[in-house]
Amino acid sequence: MNKTIPSVSLMDYSIFSADLSELSFGKKRLISTLNQYSFCIAEEDPEFKKALIESDMLLPDGMAIVAAIRILKGQRIKKIAGADLHHFLLNYLNHKGGKCFYLGSSQNTLTKITSRISSEFPNIKVETFSPAYKLEFSDYENQQMIAAINSFNPDVLFVGMTAPKQEKWAYKNKDSINAETICSIGAVFDFYAGTIQRPNSFWIRLRLEWFIRLIKEPKRMSKRYLYYGPIFINLILKEGFRMFFSKKE
Repeated sequence: MNKTIPSVSLMDYSIFSADLSELSFGKKRLISTLNQYSFCIAEEDPEFKKALIESDMLLPDGMAIVAAIRILKGQRIKKIAGADLHHFLLNYLNHKGGKCFYLGSSQNTLTKITSRISSEFPNIKVETFSPAYKLEFSDYENQQMIAAINSFNPDVLFVGMTAPKQEKWAYKNKDSINAETICSIGAVFDFYAGTIQRPNSFWIRLRLEWFIRLIKEPKRMSKRYLYYGPIFINLILKEGFRMFFSKKE
């Protein structure tokens, strides 16, 4: 992570520790998010872990990450969800009359996103691309997506293919992409399109967004929270014990 960006370390990661309002523009950067699920998956997937570690900014997208930093580092930081980043960047683009490109999801979702932006952020120009739904893309498919992005030359590229696919794709292709800001925001595509409802601000303020998502989508979210949750806690406890005993030596 760029040393000029305020951050706090969490094991192998440098986590953004400031407010989005402190972001500056004018330099190309890759932004990713980290939550307990992606943290655990990255322990099993070295390519994914490298993509996260070498992102220019890594946002704390989950109360588990925020809590782990407070426990291990004694530092209070604020959760910054992908939806928060998305809204912040749309406001920025609308103010400057910029352009953004959405890569990922279905054409139906992308159409709804475009329609909503034209209503809420009329100064933004938008282009989209719905790739094939598959685990890996061919070289031709990658070239096709990059060509579509670069011909539009957006200020911001939003990638929504779900983790870890989206982060690995963005990291692998960032040098070929003509966009100042490249960010992987996953479920935000569906949240903004309205195809999936994000829990309202009441639950977010109570830090129970994860619980409401689990109730609404038990089949998809149960493994993320009920299986990987304990694994994440175990990893943090091990790191806590390691730090404690290293101080004793």
